[in-house]
Amino acid sequence: MSEGGEDGAMPVARRVRVMLVEDDAPIRERMAAILGAADSLELVGVAETLQQARTLCAERVPAVLVTDLKLPDGSGLDLIRENRRLYPAMDIMVVSALGDERNVLAAIEAGAAGYILKDSRSVDLVGSVLDLVAGLSPISTSIARTIVRRIQGKPAASDPAATAPSLTERETDILWGIAKGLTYADIADRLGISRNTVLTHIKNIYRKLEVNSRGEAVFTAINQKIIDLGP
Repeated sequence: MSEGGEDGAMPVARRVRVMLVEDDAPIRERMAAILGAADSLELVGVAETLQQARTLCAERVPAVLVTDLKLPDGSGLDLIRENRRLYPAMDIMVVSALGDERNVLAAIEAGAAGYILKDSRSVDLVGSVLDLVAGLSPISTSIARTIVRRIQGKPAASDPAATAPSLTERETDILWGIAKGLTYADIADRLGISRNTVLTHIKNIYRKLEVNSRGEAVFTAINQKIIDLGP
């Protein structure tokens, strides 16, 4: 029986187009094998340098970019910034051995919505990619702790209300949902609006907060006390 096109046949779900950027050969081959074997994903390119990644992204425009930060001819941060500017709809996840505060925050501010450490033995690479597409932000536990420490350790502004962007009540509700890890569909159901309306509000949130990703929006909102994730 064919998988589609015949009367009565179930439609074949469209696979998520993924590109991998990793310079370490054994790790690259292992990750490529995992991503390539997933029925829900289509591995459209594998690059080992920044220049190769730039070329492949322009030629094949993946839905999800999985990239390391330390590349032999440059920084993955530059690749993240460029793709965030050129392809705003692209989801980006970092998989790196670099877990220090400077690199983590730089990646989030550049536009990465997920950050997984290479030493996370139990990480579900395919699941993380699908979570990213679903609107979640897959982040290793130690990375989350880094972000929390950074937020808790930053001095409060003398008058946060004077500098914080003005979000509508609906935008604040949506931002809270993102911070809690809800998918766009979950947020839409919770607020009784369509998923497209949620996406429109998110674009407005990004513009007001001057950010480019979910992770950066949450970081900024918590830091400026726009939302409170307490019980």
